[in-house]
Amino acid sequence: MRALVVFESMFGNTEEIALAIADGLQSAYDVDVLNVDEAPPAIPSGIDLLVVGAPTHAFGLSRRQTRSDAATRTQGETVTKYKSVRDWLKSTSRSQNRVYAAAFGTHADKARWLPGSAARGAAKLLRRKSFDTLVKPANFFVEDVLGPLQSGEVSRAKIWGAEIAAKRVAMDMGRL
Repeated sequence: MRALVVFESMFGNTEEIALAIADGLQSAYDVDVLNVDEAPPAIPSGIDLLVVGAPTHAFGLSRRQTRSDAATRTQGETVTKYKSVRDWLKSTSRSQNRVYAAAFGTHADKARWLPGSAARGAAKLLRRKSFDTLVKPANFFVEDVLGPLQSGEVSRAKIWGAEIAAKRVAMDMGRL
């Protein structure tokens, strides 16, 4: 089976989570991880699972203005420079084969109580595109807007990826 993990990341935190999820998926999948800037305009045939993730900006997926605002918070360049997961999901087309999906996001811990998340926004767009979601969207927490990730979040992301892989294998074996 093949999986594609597509992420948007401003300061590297969401990228780090994407890589950990991919590591967890490797028990059942050949995994490609792509920054949304390099993501293809169509989901390649042969992809069985699409996992998308993005940072939470203004209660959901980023927009052009929120990405511009984020870029002013760092001395260097942002990891993702051109595209957003929101725009990519809206414009991408999918192959005719069945593709399962999962969504994740990063979220500032001190804003945990605020409504909205990039993970839920991405999951909603995946459902609109008729992807079959395997699990509920997951949020992974950063200490502050720039990071770092909270202790244990990378391990939790790897476990989440492994749980997705195990669920998919169980489905193939007729156990779910």
